[in-house]
Amino acid sequence: MPTPRRCILALACLFALQPAFAQAPDAPPPPPPGSYVPGGSIPKLQGDIAIDGVLDDAAWQGALVQDIAYDIQPGDNTPAPVKTVVRIGYTDDALYVSYHALDPDPAKILAHLRDRDAAFNDDWVGLFLDTFNDHRRGYELVVNPLGVQGDIIRDETNADNQEDSSWDGLWQSAGRITAEGYDVEMRIPFSTLRFPNGGGDQRWGISLFRNWPRDKRHQLTSHRVPRESNCFECEWGQYTGLAGAKQGRNLEVVPTVTVGAEQTRDAANTPWKSADTSIEPGVDVSWAPSPNMTLNATINPDFSQVETDQLQLGFNDSFALFYQEKRPFFLEGADYFTTPFNVLYTRQIADPDYGLRVTGRSGGSTYGAIVARDAAPQVLVPGVLGSGFEALDEKVDVAVGRYRYDFNQHASIGVIGTFREGDDYSNDVVGVDGRWKSGPHTVTAQFLRSQSEYPQEFIDRAIDDGVTDLDLSDRTPVGDAWRTEYSFSNRNWYFDTWHMDVDPGFRADLGFIGQVGYDKSLAGGGYTWFRDDKALNRINLYADFDITHRFDSQLLEREWEAQLQADGPMQSNFSLHALTRARFWQDTLFDEHYADVNIQFRPLPKLLLGAYANVGEMLDLTAAKTGRRTLLELWGNTDIGRGLTLNWDVTKQWMRRGGGTAFEATLVNAGGSWQFDPRQRLRLTLQGSEVLRDQTLYVDTVNETARDWAAQLVYSYKVNPRTALYAGASYGAFMDDDNPDLFGNTRSVFAKFTYGWQP
Repeated sequence: MPTPRRCILALACLFALQPAFAQAPDAPPPPPPGSYVPGGSIPKLQGDIAIDGVLDDAAWQGALVQDIAYDIQPGDNTPAPVKTVVRIGYTDDALYVSYHALDPDPAKILAHLRDRDAAFNDDWVGLFLDTFNDHRRGYELVVNPLGVQGDIIRDETNADNQEDSSWDGLWQSAGRITAEGYDVEMRIPFSTLRFPNGGGDQRWGISLFRNWPRDKRHQLTSHRVPRESNCFECEWGQYTGLAGAKQGRNLEVVPTVTVGAEQTRDAANTPWKSADTSIEPGVDVSWAPSPNMTLNATINPDFSQVETDQLQLGFNDSFALFYQEKRPFFLEGADYFTTPFNVLYTRQIADPDYGLRVTGRSGGSTYGAIVARDAAPQVLVPGVLGSGFEALDEKVDVAVGRYRYDFNQHASIGVIGTFREGDDYSNDVVGVDGRWKSGPHTVTAQFLRSQSEYPQEFIDRAIDDGVTDLDLSDRTPVGDAWRTEYSFSNRNWYFDTWHMDVDPGFRADLGFIGQVGYDKSLAGGGYTWFRDDKALNRINLYADFDITHRFDSQLLEREWEAQLQADGPMQSNFSLHALTRARFWQDTLFDEHYADVNIQFRPLPKLLLGAYANVGEMLDLTAAKTGRRTLLELWGNTDIGRGLTLNWDVTKQWMRRGGGTAFEATLVNAGGSWQFDPRQRLRLTLQGSEVLRDQTLYVDTVNETARDWAAQLVYSYKVNPRTALYAGASYGAFMDDDNPDLFGNTRSVFAKFTYGWQP
C-alpha cells in the first residue's frame, strides 16, 4: 500500500520552509588581539603516504605542523604535561593526519585491541572536525596506540546527548608504541565527510585532542577552552585550505544475508519445537548526490543477534522499559531528528519491509525525512502512572519530517512531524521548537499536537492487559504537549528551570513518551569548585525541587533532592545523594526518602571498579505499602593482556516491611571479549535475574519465584564497519511458580554476512 497522501503533503509542507531561510549563519567573531589561535592553511601533500603507524613518509615534511599544547581537564588551560606533535595535509581525495605522542614513561601507556568505539578509556588521540564551521554538528575521530578506531557525531544543540557513537565512518588508521611514546596515522577519505560545495578553499573548525589517562584523566587540546564556555565547538581552531577536495561518487551498497534457526519449548522434559530456518536477505544503499545531502534506502533491515540488549528488570516500576536502537539504517543521521520531546524512537518501527531516508544541510538549514512500511508495529500505550507496549495487528505506513533553521550560532527554530497510518489506525504528531543561546544563557521550547484513531479491537486488548491507567474509551484522542526551559551556566554556577504539560489525549506512537496527563515543574542549581593540583580537583554541589500534578490537579509528586559530587585520584568519581518526596499511588500519598552513594575508580590501570548503594523508605507498587528498601550494585571491567576484557554488573535489592522480606531481586549482566587481532573478536554475554516474593506480605496473588538466565556467544570478522561476518549461538532458561524447575526454553544459532560495495 503506498504511503498515504496526507503524510507526503505534510512532509512537503515542512520542507517548503527551507527556501525562505536560505542564508548562511553569521561568521564567528575574530579572536581577541594578541591571543594565540592555533590553525593555518592545510597544504596539499606531494607523494604517497602508507598508513602503517610509521612516520617515515617523505610527504609528511610538507604538512602543517601543530601542537596539542593545553590541558583543559583537570587543568585550566595549563601547559600540556606531555608533548604531542601533529601534522595535517591532504590530497585530492583524503585528509591525512599524523600524531607523534611522546610519553615520559611509555610502559604506562594504556592500549588494547578492542572492538570499534570501545577504546575510549585507553590512551588515544583524536581529530575533531566542524566541516561547516557553524559550531553545531561535528565529527570526532579517535585512534588508540594500536590503531583501534572510534568515531562519534557531535551535536552541540543537544544538551542531553552531545556525542553519539552510533555513526561508523569508513577511514583508515594505524598506530604503534615506540620507545618514546606512540605514533598514529589517519587517512579520512573526503567521501566519508560532508562539507560545503564549491571546490575552492574551505574553512573548517578543527580540534586536535589527546586523552592521557594516568592518576587523573587528562584531556589535552590544541586550543584553549575557557571553563565558562558552554560551546566546545566554538573554541576549535580555524583552518583553511583543502581546495579541490573531491568527494568521489559517494555511492555505497551494502547487501546483507542473515541465516538463523531457533527452537523453543514450553516446559521441561518436553520436545523442542523447531521453527523453519530463516534466511533473511536485505540491502542498505547510501548515496550523496551532493556534499550537503545524503539519501539512504533499506530493504528488510534486521536487528540480527549481533548486539545484545542490556538486561533490565521492570521490577517495582510501572512504566515501559527503554532499549537503545541498534540497526545501522536508523542509527546513522539520528541526530537530525532530535527535539526536546522524544517524538521519534525508531525501535517503534519494529519490522520494516523497506525504509527511505534523506538528510542534509544547506546554509542555516538542516533537514531530514524518513518513509517506511512497518509489518509488525507496536504502540507504547501511555498513562499517568504507568505505560506498556501493545501490538497493533496490521501493517502501517510511516513518515517523519524534520526541518531546523539556524539564524546564527545563537538562535534556531524547527518543525517536526511524525505520521503513522494503517487501515483503521492513525497517529499524527506535528510541532514547532526553538532554541536561543547566548553566553551562559540558553532557552529552549517546544509545542506539539497529536491526533489519533485506534481500532476497537486494539482498545479492548489494551484494557484487558491493563497496560495503562487512563480511560481508553475514546478511540480518537487529541492532545497537546509543550515544554519550555531556561538554563544558566558559567565557570562555577549552574541554574536550570523548566515546565512541561502533556494532555491525557496526547499520543506519540512513533516516539517514547510513556507518561501523559500531567504537568511538571523543576527548579535547581549548583556550584562547582575547581581545585587544580589537589587530590579532589573538582567538587560540585547541586540541589533541585520539582512538583508534578495530574491533569485534574491531583498532586502526583513533590520532591526535594541534593547531591555532592567530586573527582579525585585514581580517576575516581564520588557522589553522595539524598531525596525526599511525596508520591501518589492508588489514591494515596506516600512519603519516600532515601540516601545513596556512588563511587567509581581505577585502583590499577587495567582495572575499573564501581559500587552503588541506596537505602531508604520506598514504595512497593504491587502491595501499595512502603518499606525499607536496600539496593546494592557492583560493576567493573578488567583488561588481561592486549586483547582479553572481562566485565560485570551485579545488582541486588530487597525490601523489609511487615516483619519480613517482601521481595528480593538480583540482576546480573556479565561477560567478556577476546580480540584476537584488529579484525577478529569472540564475545560472550551472560545475563540472569531472580525475583523472590513473600506471598504472606501481599493481598493479591504474586509470583513467589521467578528466575531466568541467558548466554550468547558471537564470533565476528570485520574488514570494516560495512564488510563483516558474524556467527553465534544463544541459549535461555527460566522458572516460575508454574515451572518450579529451571529448564532451557529457547536456543538458537545464526550467521550474518554484510559486504560494503563502493562502485
